Amino acid sequence: MRILGLSGSARRLSTNTALLRALARLVPEGVGLSVFDGTGSLPVFSPDLETDPPYVVQDYIAQMSEADGVLIASPEYALSIPGGLKNTLDWIVSRDTLAEKPIALAHASHRGDDMLADLRRVLATLSTRFAPDLFLRFLLMKMTPDEVADIVAQPQNAKAASNFLSQFAVFSRRP
Repeated sequence: MRILGLSGSARRLSTNTALLRALARLVPEGVGLSVFDGTGSLPVFSPDLETDPPYVVQDYIAQMSEADGVLIASPEYALSIPGGLKNTLDWIVSRDTLAEKPIALAHASHRGDDMLADLRRVLATLSTRFAPDLFLRFLLMKMTPDEVADIVAQPQNAKAASNFLSQFAVFSRRP
C-alpha cells in the first residue's frame, strides 16, 4: 500500500513536511509513505493548462494517482488554507484522482483550527473517502526538521503516530 504525504507548505524547512517525513519512518509493515513537498513548484492553476499541464504538474498528478491513500499536513496562513495547498488541490479538482481516494489529516501546530475546518470542507467535496475523524496532531511549531523527527520518535508520540497510521491503512484498504 502506498500513501502520499502531501505537504501544504512551500517552506523548505516546514514543520508539516518534517512531520510527514517523520511519519514515513513509522508506517506499518507493507505500507510506504512518500512525501510530495513540491507545493511551491506548481504553477498557478489554469483550466487552459489542464489538457496539457507542465511536467511538474504531470508528475504530481501521477504521484497522486498511484497513491492508495493521501495524508495531508498543512500550516494555517491568515486563518485559512495556504494558497499553495489550495492551488495543489485545484490541479486535481476536475479529475477523478481524489474522488474515491482515502484522505486523512495530520497537523504540526497547536493552532490552525480555522484552516483545518476549511480544508475538511474542501476535502469532503473532493473525495467520498475523506476521513475527518482520522487526525493526528503534534505541537511542533517553529521546530527544525531534526527536532520534529526527535519529538515524533519519542516512545509515546511514536506509538500515537503508529496507531494513527495503522488506522489510516485499515481505512484505506476498505472498499
